[in-house]
Amino acid sequence: MTSEYVPAVDSGAVAEPAALARIVSRQRAELDRLRESAATSAVVERAKGALMATAGCSPDAAHEALAQRAEAGNRTLLEECWLTLGALMPTPPAATAPAPEPLAPAPSPGAPAPTGTAEVLSRLGRALLHVGSRQELAEVLHEHLAPRIDADAVLLYRRLPSGGLELAGHAGLDATLATRWHKVPPLRGIAPLEVLTAGEPLWLEHFAEDRQVYQLIDEPPGHWRSRAWVPVTADTVLGVLRRPEAAFGQADRELLQSVARLVAGHLGVPAAPVTSDLATAVQPVLDALPGATVLLVPLRTAAGEVEDYRIEAATPGAVDILGRTGRELIGSHVLESYPSVAGESLWQAYLKVLAGGEPYEGEPFVYEEIVAGVTVTATYSVRAARLGDGLLVTWLRHDTEERQEQRLAELQRLGNLGWANWNLVTRQVNWSSQVYTILGRDPGRGAVPLDLLPDLVLPEDAHALARAVTELARTGRSFDVPFRIRTGNAVRHLRAVAEAVSGTDGTVVEVHGFVQDLTAQRSAELALVDSERAILVQRGVLDAERALAARLQHALLPLPSNPVQLHGLHVEVAYLPAQTGVHVGGDWFSAIELPDEAALFVVGDVAGHGVDAVATMAQLRFTAKGMVSTGSSLTGALARLNFLLLHSRDAQSTATLVLARYDPAERRLAWAQAGHPPPLLVRGGRAYRLDRPAGMLLGASANPVYESAEFQLEPGDRLLLYTDGLVERLGEDIDAGLDRLAAAALAAGPASLDDLLAAMLTGERRDDVCVLDIRVPVEGEEQPPPRAVSHR
Repeated sequence: MTSEYVPAVDSGAVAEPAALARIVSRQRAELDRLRESAATSAVVERAKGALMATAGCSPDAAHEALAQRAEAGNRTLLEECWLTLGALMPTPPAATAPAPEPLAPAPSPGAPAPTGTAEVLSRLGRALLHVGSRQELAEVLHEHLAPRIDADAVLLYRRLPSGGLELAGHAGLDATLATRWHKVPPLRGIAPLEVLTAGEPLWLEHFAEDRQVYQLIDEPPGHWRSRAWVPVTADTVLGVLRRPEAAFGQADRELLQSVARLVAGHLGVPAAPVTSDLATAVQPVLDALPGATVLLVPLRTAAGEVEDYRIEAATPGAVDILGRTGRELIGSHVLESYPSVAGESLWQAYLKVLAGGEPYEGEPFVYEEIVAGVTVTATYSVRAARLGDGLLVTWLRHDTEERQEQRLAELQRLGNLGWANWNLVTRQVNWSSQVYTILGRDPGRGAVPLDLLPDLVLPEDAHALARAVTELARTGRSFDVPFRIRTGNAVRHLRAVAEAVSGTDGTVVEVHGFVQDLTAQRSAELALVDSERAILVQRGVLDAERALAARLQHALLPLPSNPVQLHGLHVEVAYLPAQTGVHVGGDWFSAIELPDEAALFVVGDVAGHGVDAVATMAQLRFTAKGMVSTGSSLTGALARLNFLLLHSRDAQSTATLVLARYDPAERRLAWAQAGHPPPLLVRGGRAYRLDRPAGMLLGASANPVYESAEFQLEPGDRLLLYTDGLVERLGEDIDAGLDRLAAAALAAGPASLDDLLAAMLTGERRDDVCVLDIRVPVEGEEQPPPRAVSHR
């Protein structure tokens, strides 16, 4: 490969336009010759390989056969190679035609030029030499197939890594429709996807039937009534759309399959670089520049999105991962030469420069390269600027000294510190720029000598810093001293660290150190102290409230230490506080004898925890006992309790409640409820949830309706009244908890309440639990001895 360079000229001189034009013309001619030579060589090698595969001959014999055929047919070697590649059609069945002999004799000199399929393939092959993109490929295919098989539109789809399809090129298709079908997801009923999967062509020649099976590209409906999809490569498919509803004849099918093989061969050859006028003008300039600079031209999809960049000019120092340098990069793509760029911030920066025109300069980064077989680590940064419709991208390598200075500046900025040096012999003082910033001092006023440094700090801190400076200058003892300064109306907390350098006689001749701004750290420490103090105060308040609520609850809701006998019923009680938060809540119970020889059972639950919940619980508990004891009905008591809660000090409070009145003479239990979980009855080896009579939770409505229900208890019955903490679990439906309670009650049998609670309560409890376990003894059954109920 030869090239010419524009000679260096003195500053201000301008190259003669005519001489520059001649250089450009010669470069273009040389590039065209090289492009044609590369394309010809690739096509000849593929044709030779095809003959070697079909005839089993050597490379030299295949080349000689192609040359003889070209000479006999009065064609060029390239034309003969394209004809050979295009003639690789499927072997017809033996019943219709005999299999061709390998290396069939060439036609005699003077034979007419090939017609039909061979002629189309020959012309198409020559046209493909100048195709540089898949969009151009689709346009060339449409141009050659339209007169031969009435192809109204040609599409090229390629498979994406996600499994879908992307329209890589099209011709004869409206731009709006092409945009709509640019990306196709991996769905069923997509004909090109099925063709790529099966590896076989698909001929759609019956429009009414095909539209029932496939999602057809069709706008307006019925515009294309026949179509063909032919696989080209493992990830590329060729589509042909036609307006008439007509079958593809055998000749047309063979032609399309031959065209697909021809296109597959073309796609296997790297696209020839297309040199623009901009690249032609820029390349001579880049030839004379040091470093790594390339001119990139964006390659866009049919929808206008940038999918890659083509390198159109490069400096001699530019190199890619394959080791290609300088002009060897021209025509290659960025994702081929620098694949790591894809999806990175640099790729997004390129797009912003193209869109807005503002130059881009990236942060320095470390890059490893191989020099003389040795891995060398270097630091680079990238600059990109728009030039015409392209990008001029430069990789800048930072030398060691520059990089060290940059690292030192970054260290000072990140650590919010600056270095300082004092020469005690020459009285020379050097500060970094960060020291001036930290001390709030104008750099124009210069640095301060070491012995005058205490003059900058607050008077109450100056003595400690002055003593440390004097001790260092006299004995060489290093120091690390905190101090404060005032800048404007703010006080800043700083720190000075210094050490001495002694001369041969032991005297201190130089001091170096740094000053660091600790204001943010000190502010965080003070805020942390305030926060810890507030937490301790809040903890004390919570502890006091918890203790008070616990004392109130124990005073207002005493728990029996043993099971009790109440009008022939065996009653056990359990109350278990929550294990998180303030461990005192509003769950409560009552189990008392009434003046008319009946028994009252109550279980309630006030929303919330703490002193307020305990106070509301006490109000409801004693009021309910008083009203029922003085003759109020169960529903009347619930209505009055609802009124009481609505007009209490905390009108937003709510509560649930279940009231049950037991008549021992008839063993009849009447009950009512206000938004409470249903009681559970265990009888005859089965568990029943009692159907709840109507009743809204207390405190929710000014006009609630409460109803009651009743049933007769039988010997051996077990009735459980409980609060929702027994059955509710986070993220679980309440019905699942009720079913779990029924199963646990049946499994426990006649066991104590402790065993039932152990089965139901596993893990951490988030709510209080209160349970009344009421049992009807069987005639003659010995009553179990009293046992204490544990309070876990």
